Amino acid sequence: MKITKQARRDAKQLFKSCVVNGLLDEKRAGQAVDELLALKPRGYLAILSHFGRLVKLDVERRTARVESAVPLPSDLQSRVQTGLARHYGQGLSISFGQNPALIGGLRIKVGSDVYDGSVQARLNALQESF
Repeated sequence: MKITKQARRDAKQLFKSCVVNGLLDEKRAGQAVDELLALKPRGYLAILSHFGRLVKLDVERRTARVESAVPLPSDLQSRVQTGLARHYGQGLSISFGQNPALIGGLRIKVGSDVYDGSVQARLNALQESF
């Protein structure tokens, strides 16, 4: 479905109205969608589609995945959390996991940003340089 410029603007305005203190308020977003469905203005399906995309991008931007080869000690986990909160702001949802293929180091993914300080990434870079 092709989305008009006006539908994009309306969706963006709707999204901005659902943001409180820099974070998306899920309750407001739900109320906004319900109200939009009740009113059914011209192009409301395109507005809802783009609004859903904006919400999805915001959720991804506020989600961090930290991988390591072995379980991280709690003090290191808290240092990583404070560093990410300082860089990306409050409201970041952080999950920690294990990936033995990394061999060592960390891989952090926040939205579309990837910080790969793993041994596996360095070995791959070294292999490609030959």
